[in-house]
Amino acid sequence: MTERLERLIDQGTGREPADIVLKGGRFFDLVTGELVQSDIAISGDTIVGTCGDYTGKTEIDISGKIVVPGFIDTHLHIESSLVTPYEFDRCVLPYGVTTVICDPHEIANVLGEEGIRYFLESAEQTIMDIRVQLSSCVPATHLETSGADLPIEKLLPFRDHEKVIGLAEFMNFPGVIHKDPVCMAKLAAFQGAHIDGHAPLLSGNDLNGYLSAGIRTEHECTSAEEALEKIRKGMHILVREGSVSKDLHALMSIITERLSPHLALCTDDRNPLDIAEQGHLDYMIRTAIKNGVEPLAIYRAASISAARAFGLRDRGLVAPGWRADLAILDSLENCKAEMVFSAGRKVTSALFETRKPIAPVGLDSVNARTVNAAHFGVPVADGETPVIGVMPGKIITEHRRYRLPVKGNQTAVDLDNDIIKVAVIERHGKNGNHANGFVQGFGLKKGAIASTVGHDSHNICVVGVSEDDMAMAANRLGEIKGGFVVVEDGKVTGEIPLPLAGLMSLEPYETVRDTLHDLRKAAYALGTTLEEPFLQVAFLPLPVIPHLKISDRGMVDVDQFRLIG
Repeated sequence: MTERLERLIDQGTGREPADIVLKGGRFFDLVTGELVQSDIAISGDTIVGTCGDYTGKTEIDISGKIVVPGFIDTHLHIESSLVTPYEFDRCVLPYGVTTVICDPHEIANVLGEEGIRYFLESAEQTIMDIRVQLSSCVPATHLETSGADLPIEKLLPFRDHEKVIGLAEFMNFPGVIHKDPVCMAKLAAFQGAHIDGHAPLLSGNDLNGYLSAGIRTEHECTSAEEALEKIRKGMHILVREGSVSKDLHALMSIITERLSPHLALCTDDRNPLDIAEQGHLDYMIRTAIKNGVEPLAIYRAASISAARAFGLRDRGLVAPGWRADLAILDSLENCKAEMVFSAGRKVTSALFETRKPIAPVGLDSVNARTVNAAHFGVPVADGETPVIGVMPGKIITEHRRYRLPVKGNQTAVDLDNDIIKVAVIERHGKNGNHANGFVQGFGLKKGAIASTVGHDSHNICVVGVSEDDMAMAANRLGEIKGGFVVVEDGKVTGEIPLPLAGLMSLEPYETVRDTLHDLRKAAYALGTTLEEPFLQVAFLPLPVIPHLKISDRGMVDVDQFRLIG
């Protein structure tokens, strides 16, 4: 350690050449808001010189470019990118995202401790710095069948791992407010560590009680008013823009220089196709600036404010003694990373080859029973039928009621009102549960779409017009060991296998990206009007207290059904 410190000091003072010097560019000072013309000297993984001239063993000309701190995604589920942590690393790091704080909530709900270990082992090898929040809600609810159970006793062995920050999004906010013993045990064990929040629309004294448990961050705000109340009460707000949940525009007014110390950015869930077409956190930064946000405010939220919120004291500024996580941009407005450094290493394709292979897990996690068209029947009800109302661009849904047509002794779909069937099928091989209901807003005119990505318990979710196509799509998921499937008129027209826990592909992200493009085309051929039909299917089964309940007619009771990410 002493030898390393001496080297940092010698290279910082200029007594020795730095390992790397970036010359000819400017850096964005997130303290003053100035663009400073300067060399940037790097020793190992640390910045050792700015605001001066340096010589280096390696010198890189970045004339005309701007250097900013690497971006920090403060909340996401890597599983929802549909690729492994290694492929996520390779996909996202070139966009300037050098740190991500992930909650392996999805794989934990399927595989439990095995899933968390897989993520921690991967995080030890990735080039980007992947930090882990331990999943707080496994299972997410006792009213849906999960693949695993993680009480506090199973989380404690991971608490002191070098990659673990604290406890992930505490979704059971009623359990906190009403002092549920399971919730209390987890919160007590992580006092003094970071506890991430998840409390959509919570306000007033209930919010005060929730925050009194030591919860400090929140990514579920969908309005400026909600965010401001939580900021006033000491929360750090994580502005979210993912593939389904899109809150950036709604929160744009609070991204100001004054409030930026209390803001950070996150994607929550973003797939490789959207990353390829739009970008990652760089997309949020570009979009915000285009809509009038001051660059200082959004770049602070993307780096230094995020680092401080999660106790990462070594990163977030271009300054001596700080971690050399850097993005070299064409301009602040375009935010296109032309070169990236992660812990002082220039990111190249060869760098990813240095990672030790990690064996996949959960390759036989899809154990659903075989179904046929009869399993999707819904008995005729008196009066109106509950219908889940999809809201484009959101994972919050509406509770609607319609008087639906009848065929024989069964309630039928109503295409004139865009109402089709939805079913959730238990896939962990525990009880074979199956529930049917109706959903409005997909735009399907025929066929079916099915997924083993079904937040949070990750059972099979299938939507469709034809019961035969719904059965074929659900059964096909078992054959490919999980994934997404599109069926039209008795034929599989698109699919992507996700055999790792039924959540992630074993293929390179480029293959996943291209397959998703073809999969979207197959879904659009069914008539869907949704931008992200597959992620919308994936979020349909998601119950948060009050939880999903199954009525005595075997239907989803949407009086108790609310979809939150």
